[in-house]
Amino acid sequence: MSFIKRELRAMACAVQFLSRVPVVTKTIFEVDDYANSLAWYPLVGAFIGLIIYLSGAGLAGISSPSLIAALVLTIWVLLSGALHLDGVADCADAWVGGFGDRAKTLKILKDPASGPIAVVTLVLLLLLKWSALSIVIDSSYWSIIWVTPVLARSAMLLIFWRFDYVSSSGLGSPLAAGFSIRRIGFALLVVIIGVTSLLSGQSGLLLCLLGLTSFIIFMWKRSCYQHLGGFNGDCAGALIELLELGYLLGLALLVGVNS
Repeated sequence: MSFIKRELRAMACAVQFLSRVPVVTKTIFEVDDYANSLAWYPLVGAFIGLIIYLSGAGLAGISSPSLIAALVLTIWVLLSGALHLDGVADCADAWVGGFGDRAKTLKILKDPASGPIAVVTLVLLLLLKWSALSIVIDSSYWSIIWVTPVLARSAMLLIFWRFDYVSSSGLGSPLAAGFSIRRIGFALLVVIIGVTSLLSGQSGLLLCLLGLTSFIIFMWKRSCYQHLGGFNGDCAGALIELLELGYLLGLALLVGVNS
């Protein structure tokens, strides 16, 4: 298989898996395609970030910031198909219902049903996202909203590379089993160079983003290892949501500090 064909298949696989954007292809993706797709996750994040930015910019001035934020959040959820929110719900149920027992926690993670803890967690998460968006959408920080989905999905490269994947049959199994360290390293380097270049002159903001990323991943890893001894696909999805929430809250706080 040629290099270009391999990368096109990997990119299409990433888009299809991480979003509800229709991919015009009849290709049946193989295990290698899923493994190679991991390096393209940041690009999917960039695409989602662009849509979010354009949606907010296009709706600006039409109505109140709170309504615009609600519409943007709806678009955001629809773009991802609520894939990562499902991970949040599963983890919330498993963490509470597992009572510290690893086998029971894994069993609950595999259960498609959602309990009251999951519902409450999702409501609170979406409420916090909406509140933060209501503040950020009417500020100068809206121009960098794209960084939120980019960095959140870029974190997937790091955790699949450095942390322990504990599920043998989950959606993330092909990613954990067959990814290339060289591809992951190159993709992360591109993200670092791209983000720092586009945010040049905003060293304070970059430090805040780095601090938030490090803190959230540290706390997430601690919780996952405590309950599972590693992570699985649901945990990865939950991390994306936690990082996005952290970045939005951080930007909202910066708006307050600078106002």
